[in-house]
Amino acid sequence: MRQYIGLIHKEAHSDFGVSFPDFPGAITAGIDLDDARRMAEEALALHIDGLIEDGEALPEPSTLEQVMNNEQNRSAVAILVAVRTEPRQSVRINITLPKDILTEIDAFAAAHGYTRSGFLAQAAKKAINSEAA
Repeated sequence: MRQYIGLIHKEAHSDFGVSFPDFPGAITAGIDLDDARRMAEEALALHIDGLIEDGEALPEPSTLEQVMNNEQNRSAVAILVAVRTEPRQSVRINITLPKDILTEIDAFAAAHGYTRSGFLAQAAKKAINSEAA
């Protein structure tokens, strides 16, 4: 199981954001530190699943020293995020959505470093987890 570094950032009047130096564009957020850590695990797993599904290679994890040598990262809290790198079994489905919603999904996914499938999976998991809480 690989571990990648996640960086937790906090701006005034915002949630706790999490970014991943080894995966530019993969970001998430949580309402508190524990939520940010949970969301980091989910977001990174989904991002990696999308890369594997697309046939892309995973980067080797950066060391903490490499990440913290970048001055922009020094104001963040570094956490280790463990992910399994074997692909989960994917199932192809056919769904129907209004065209304007699909356009919004695709734009959001592209702007945030997700595949369409990865974004929909994360959104579904977030909705399920919020109902379970």
